[in-house]
Amino acid sequence: MKRDSVFIYSDKLLTYRFSKQHPFNQHRLVLTLDLLKKMKAIASEDILVPRTATDEELLLNHEHTYIEAVKMASIGQLPEHQAESFGIGTEDTPAFPGMHEASAQLVGGTLTAVDQVMQEKAQHALHLGGGLHHGFRGKASGFCIYNDSAVAIKYLREKYNARVLYVDTDAHHGDGVQSSFYDDDAVCTLSLHETGRYLFPGTGNVNEWGHDRGYGYSFNIPLDAFTEDDSFLNAYTRAVTEIAEYFKPDILLTQNGADAHFYDPLTHLSTTMKTYREIPRLAHKIANQYCDGKWVAVGGGGYDIWRVVPRAWSLIWLEMIGKADVSGPLPKEWIERWQEKAPVSLIDQWEDPLDMYQPIPRKKDIEEKNQQTVDRALFFVRQQQEQVNRNKEFKRPKSF
Repeated sequence: MKRDSVFIYSDKLLTYRFSKQHPFNQHRLVLTLDLLKKMKAIASEDILVPRTATDEELLLNHEHTYIEAVKMASIGQLPEHQAESFGIGTEDTPAFPGMHEASAQLVGGTLTAVDQVMQEKAQHALHLGGGLHHGFRGKASGFCIYNDSAVAIKYLREKYNARVLYVDTDAHHGDGVQSSFYDDDAVCTLSLHETGRYLFPGTGNVNEWGHDRGYGYSFNIPLDAFTEDDSFLNAYTRAVTEIAEYFKPDILLTQNGADAHFYDPLTHLSTTMKTYREIPRLAHKIANQYCDGKWVAVGGGGYDIWRVVPRAWSLIWLEMIGKADVSGPLPKEWIERWQEKAPVSLIDQWEDPLDMYQPIPRKKDIEEKNQQTVDRALFFVRQQQEQVNRNKEFKRPKSF
């Protein structure tokens, strides 16, 4: 019998760890899963162990020389001058023992999720260990070695011949995924992120619409710094709704970085848990409307692993299983277990404090600027719709 949703997890996913000081910390997976368990919102039969991606599968999106370089770096045998050319050994993406195996496990988790959904074993699948959207075909970047979403989309195209809508709400531009499909008209990418004027990777401009056959299938909405919930959600809702109608996908793949939150230490946006409740809600609706429910969700950024990520990521699973209308206190047992280990005071409610930050002085200017950005980003969608309307008008029979 088809399951409603599956949760991809194994402790092996925690081995993707650059150092104790590095901001990318997969302990957030443990915190999220434990929160769901304390709520009794997930059972052992809901959890599937991810397989490891094969070299052949990694080659769907990555160059052979790069994969071999990652393997060499994993055992400390990649010369420094070569490592630099592959983006390995940098401050953002340092080498660590077993890096290839850990990275291939993350990719395998997303492929496991894809197979579950496409083989109709589950309606939805959640793999929070994935979402490494900065990895390029031949280069590591921004905490990302292999790009699990890009490999998964290539896998979806090759094995299932599916049209894929990729929606990325990480505060950082999904540059690696966009690059892999910039000339592909069977894959549509949408990234909502903080403007690159202030934030890595500095790309994702509104006029990056694709190339050749892919022209008009790449969308970017760079949001102004300090963007709050209402403006973020207005942009997200308009973009996802209109682009889904324009593209009509077979499957929805969402990247759910939780770093647009006000508390995130690496970004400058000002959203709250209100945004992280609405993001999966609309994704679920779109999947049901266009994809017969087929929805794969992965993780991504999120560097306040104590106060933000567990709540934000739990809401994705709760939406998938139809229990997203949670409010009020978090489970007391979860707070008691983790507060003594946390370096900050945990938030003990699903909602954020009303006085979390001071009012934004440029609120109106930011909202107007974001609205203009959305209008520009959706230029191709409007143009397509106008053509459809003209065709309907042309075919309409004359009345007598």
